[in-house]
Amino acid sequence: MLHLLEFPADDPDRARRFWEGLLETPLAPRDAQQGQGWQTAGAGPAIGLHARGAGPGDRFSLPYLAVADMDAALARVRDLGGEVIHPGARFAVCRDSEGTPFGLALAPE
Repeated sequence: MLHLLEFPADDPDRARRFWEGLLETPLAPRDAQQGQGWQTAGAGPAIGLHARGAGPGDRFSLPYLAVADMDAALARVRDLGGEVIHPGARFAVCRDSEGTPFGLALAPE
């Protein structure tokens, strides 16, 4: 299940104006558990935005998929021929068997 679609931005203010205008909804500052940047609120998958950085989840647009058990999901990624680039307890960045990056997000309880 898609949890979040994350976009990096060289100019976060410009990108925020773009996405808020296109989606006709605000991107609110994230709380400490969500990390840095802004995202939409409400039901369904969120659209997120953050300043582009050098980390594995900071350079490309990534879909984040919700998982109930992060450790089990990371093990499945490896077992299925994928790669865990940046493991984490709440968020992780991976590559599938073809090298395409994606994220995993621990589903809210």
